Amino acid sequence: MLTLKQLRYFEALSRLHHFGRAARECAISQPALSMKIQELEATLGLPLVERRRNGVRLTSAGDEIARRARSILTSVRDLSDYARNAAGTLSGGLVLGAIPSIAPYLLPAALPLVRARHPALELTLRETQTSILIGELLAGELDTILLSLPVEHAEIATLALFTDRFVLAARSDASFDRSKPITPEILSRENLLLLEDGHCLRDQALNLCQSARAMRDRFGASSLATLVQLVANGYGVTLLPEMAVPIEVSNDDRIALYRFAEPQPSRSIGLAWRRTSPQAADFMALGEIITEVAAPLPELTATRSPALV
Repeated sequence: MLTLKQLRYFEALSRLHHFGRAARECAISQPALSMKIQELEATLGLPLVERRRNGVRLTSAGDEIARRARSILTSVRDLSDYARNAAGTLSGGLVLGAIPSIAPYLLPAALPLVRARHPALELTLRETQTSILIGELLAGELDTILLSLPVEHAEIATLALFTDRFVLAARSDASFDRSKPITPEILSRENLLLLEDGHCLRDQALNLCQSARAMRDRFGASSLATLVQLVANGYGVTLLPEMAVPIEVSNDDRIALYRFAEPQPSRSIGLAWRRTSPQAADFMALGEIITEVAAPLPELTATRSPALV
């Protein structure tokens, strides 16, 4: 008989492509995992994996079974979530993912409000890049993610919360004309510092500067904090989300911030979740708190960054 446990074991193996790593994730021995996969293959009457010296490879049937197994496990997770959260809004467990260019700037202010207003909520956080978060959301490992929109996927619903503008961060002794707003064409003379591959903020910066063909430096930072320090030490300029200014720049007189000409470049910040999730009301409530926290950010930026042009 086909069991959920067999599907969980096979789903882990299909992601990790290694019996040892899958066994550790599932907290069982490797021989026990191998036996469960063999039982699943016997039950289905199909070979699901090709066993190799350095790991496993899914068969064509294995690929399809893995996809269907994820869907089944996600539905089971949604069913459990519904029962667990039936007591009220934002109660029980919730696993929230967030991208690195948002999490440190919004969550420290939002989480105390969440705890104060919804003390029955058991919140777990996960911070990583967008593509990883979306994969984990679809696999049922996350309930919702806080990220930059849009997300174009038939199985994912989204809720736009607010707009976060970009400013240009440069050294305070840069030769920009302070009487004029920055245009993408001005950046054609500049060394544009970017986050490393995989960060959506990198793609947004490249889209803005594509027509300007700005020079791009060899640095590929993993955080906005690193980019700001590179700018402060004269290695180039960078695009900075306005929400990050109070934390990353604050009163650093080595940095000057410049606004762009209208329409100012920006990103839409929102929540995403599986369309099948029964927790939409929870995500709406969470979104209201995040929007409330984000509302003062433009004023904070102007107040705490006197170099903002």
